[in-house]
Amino acid sequence: MTFCLGITVDEGLVGIADTRITSGTEMITARKVSAYQNGFGAFFIMTSGLRSVRDKMLTYFEERLGEMEDSPEKLYRMVNLLAEELRRVAIEDREHLNAGGLHFNLHTLVGGQLTGDSKHRLFLIYPEGNWVEVGEGTPYYIIGEGGYGKPVLDRTLKHSDSLKFALKVGCLAFDSTRISASDVDFPIDVVLYSRHSHEIVEHRYEATDLAEISSWWQNQLRSSVNELPSEWVENIAAKLKAVTRRTGRHKEME
Repeated sequence: MTFCLGITVDEGLVGIADTRITSGTEMITARKVSAYQNGFGAFFIMTSGLRSVRDKMLTYFEERLGEMEDSPEKLYRMVNLLAEELRRVAIEDREHLNAGGLHFNLHTLVGGQLTGDSKHRLFLIYPEGNWVEVGEGTPYYIIGEGGYGKPVLDRTLKHSDSLKFALKVGCLAFDSTRISASDVDFPIDVVLYSRHSHEIVEHRYEATDLAEISSWWQNQLRSSVNELPSEWVENIAAKLKAVTRRTGRHKEME
């Protein structure tokens, strides 16, 4: 499985991708995010699904991009190009993959800003090649293992938050996933895009880099549970106490 998270806030974009790839009983480390930047702007691509489909799609996409005289000036047009290459791979490989018991299941996140875009944007491309834009209402999307990190994001993240806050909560969402999903793990690759900068910043975090915040987060959760108001517990606690007393007297009579 994979954990790839894309976040869009007013200040820019955050992308977080784990690097664990599982193939049968073997596990390897490989990048799941690719960054592109030059005179036309900057964007990143993250994928979840079959590695062979990802590599083939990106190879076709990069070759086509290199052959174009005029690069797209808006990100949605770049997304359309990528979707076309995804469909091309589907035509070539889907039947053979299905025959081998494998599903053509590549999901893709694309975020960035090109010279013709008035603001940064984040898109999700489905395996069929159709896409949706991730907007302000729910300013993030996870591809891969999303169930464990989603509650952290839903309870905290807003589009008005800073990039630093988005990165913090994104890393906590990854940490929640890592704890519960055995096939998601360090190192993680982080990409940041600051609004109108037309430049992607990249960094890799190892487990030792974030060990302190992981431990801090776990201790904070336990402390918060202890500090949770408990008046609402008293009614059922009283019932339990009554049952315990009654059961104790019954045993004494026996």
